[in-house]
Amino acid sequence: MRKYIKNHILEIVKSLFHANQLLKKLIVKNSIDEIGVLLQDMQAAAIEVGEAIEKNQGEGTEAVRLLEKLCELIWETSQAQMNEKSRLHKAIGKSLEIVQSQIQNIPERTEVVFLPYKACMWDSLESVWMAAEEDESCDAYVIPIPYCDKNPDGSFKEAHYEAEEYPDYVPITHFDDYNFEERYPDVIFIHNPYDEYNHMTSVHPFFYSKNLKQFTDKLVYIPYFILNEIDPDNKEVVGDIEHFCTMPAVLYADYVIVQSEAMRQIYINFAVNSWGKEDIPMSYWEKKILGLGSPKVDKVLTDEKEKVEMPKEWLEIVQKPDGTNKRIILYNTSVAALLNYEDRLLEKMKTVFRVFKEKQDEVALLWRPHPLMHAAIGSMRPQLREEYNRMEEQYKMEGWGIYDDTADMNRAIAVSDAYYGDMSSLVQLYQKTGKPIMIQNVECLAHTDIGQ
Repeated sequence: MRKYIKNHILEIVKSLFHANQLLKKLIVKNSIDEIGVLLQDMQAAAIEVGEAIEKNQGEGTEAVRLLEKLCELIWETSQAQMNEKSRLHKAIGKSLEIVQSQIQNIPERTEVVFLPYKACMWDSLESVWMAAEEDESCDAYVIPIPYCDKNPDGSFKEAHYEAEEYPDYVPITHFDDYNFEERYPDVIFIHNPYDEYNHMTSVHPFFYSKNLKQFTDKLVYIPYFILNEIDPDNKEVVGDIEHFCTMPAVLYADYVIVQSEAMRQIYINFAVNSWGKEDIPMSYWEKKILGLGSPKVDKVLTDEKEKVEMPKEWLEIVQKPDGTNKRIILYNTSVAALLNYEDRLLEKMKTVFRVFKEKQDEVALLWRPHPLMHAAIGSMRPQLREEYNRMEEQYKMEGWGIYDDTADMNRAIAVSDAYYGDMSSLVQLYQKTGKPIMIQNVECLAHTDIGQ
């Protein structure tokens, strides 16, 4: 039985205890009419409890059998003479104690809901979902939620729903098939913190953190990204990540799980500064924000190159004529670099593509642009759309390198031999592999800054 349902039922039983105490007083006062009304209410409450148990546990349970006896006692009390009612009142009390104990012993089940929006960000929740799946007392639901790209004026445009892009081993529930108000899950996990404050995309407003809060007692936010580890006391650097720490999900979630203890302290500091010590004490944030680590790291550490299957079209690019493999360089281009450097980033990318094309006999380039690159261009840099699309299409058409826009970022990390590209959260993950990393210098346009 779901914990919240069990608690609701026990609250009704508690009210029956109070009613039985009132019944004793009314019997002493000889208040016949009031006794009749009270016993009717008690009968209705007992029936409600029985029906709730049958709905959740099925028919024929011991708890329902005991409730039927309780109902018989209540009816018998309503028909008895006044001097007999006092004895029956005591019998009702003992019956209630037995019923309460039986209900308390009903095993509890926990219902947990995971609400990813982009399939490529599922790795920020996957290891938590796996733990829930392995718990025999837990029912876990993965419910991908729809999202829209935004126009430059902030209005919604194309809608996306990526349920088919999740791994085959992840069972998917459609968002229309889950009634949040009726089911009231025990825990909801989210990885999108922005609510309406994302300039590029937005999940459906129903799934904003401030709205989800009303459908669970425990809303948990785990960031879909990993940030650079920095000293909480380094004020010159720490200010660059303030916006990540003060998004709506940080405020509305019951728990926020971040990548480290140092990052936890940064979140706490910004939360106190943003929402004030007077309104919300620091102790609240210290209990709420937990530095338990990121599931994204769990995923990276469990995926190994030898165990990851590459698509056939990738193998055709990676394999040399003698059957050996080329070195694979993961080339990552980020939204932040696009917004900061604009057309200079595009020129840098052209240089990188030219150099790797020349080296294609020895090295395979695996280009993985940020999954929100097109959304960012459309909403924030529309003047770059035509040139970016032309460059992207040319790269894919020439076919000498791998283009990866799939949801599985960890496959690219696992199969590659080194990282090259922009500074981003992907770098923080790549560091966990121990493989080489080089950050590109966008200002260096005449030639690539990759070692020969």
